[in-house]
Amino acid sequence: MDANVVLAGIAAGVAPIGLEDVPELMSRVDSKYIVTASTMVRLTTELGDRFGVLRIGGRRQFRYSSTYFDTPDLLTFRQHRQDRRRRFKLRTRTYLDGGGRWLELKLSGARGSTDKHRIPYDDAPAQALTREAMDFVSDTLLSELRLPVPDALGPVLSTDYRRVTLVDRAGTARLTCDTGLICRDAVRGVPARRDLVLLESKSGDGKAAVDRVLRGMGVRPVSVSKYCLAVAALRDRPANRWRPVLRRYLSRSGRCGSPGDLS
Repeated sequence: MDANVVLAGIAAGVAPIGLEDVPELMSRVDSKYIVTASTMVRLTTELGDRFGVLRIGGRRQFRYSSTYFDTPDLLTFRQHRQDRRRRFKLRTRTYLDGGGRWLELKLSGARGSTDKHRIPYDDAPAQALTREAMDFVSDTLLSELRLPVPDALGPVLSTDYRRVTLVDRAGTARLTCDTGLICRDAVRGVPARRDLVLLESKSGDGKAAVDRVLRGMGVRPVSVSKYCLAVAALRDRPANRWRPVLRRYLSRSGRCGSPGDLS
């Protein structure tokens, strides 16, 4: 089953919710799952009408493109692989269908939470860090983690995918559903399997209804980061705890399409 087609069909059958009704959850607990397209169908049946689907300008499925920044020796990747308590990820995220671009700095928070800080980035290239961007990164790292900004941050790779966002009508959580992931650097691209969906349950306390439903279905959370999976696959770096996900989720073909321009 093509998960992208299945998810588009699911989104078409769910009542819409506008962007103004989507909880921002800039500080939150994320739980991630990888499910088959058939499991996704069962999940939405179990959720019933508790969740609506984000709709913007008539669209319910959106294309995203993210460019990740790191040091030449991949400092942020190594910090995540080593599970450092104080760590971060830096990326630009471009909403190809909804419009707009943001520079986003994701910080590891207390008790496994994620704190996201961002600034509008519409007037800057997705693969570049402006002086304003570096000031933002420096100020945030110092104030939130008491870390100095690393030297020589530059673009390392990009990820492209399609997303459907399901929103708890109680306003306390949301579930992002990603399909068609392609990880690219300046040399090659690696796609995810077409029959799988990457789910991210986002809530203030990590106890969202969807997490309970998935546990009842026998689906357990996985340790996964798009950026870290992409580095491991594209740069042949040790995957450690991500290895089972890497083997299951990313295609074994190893190449797809044309590489992105990250120069």
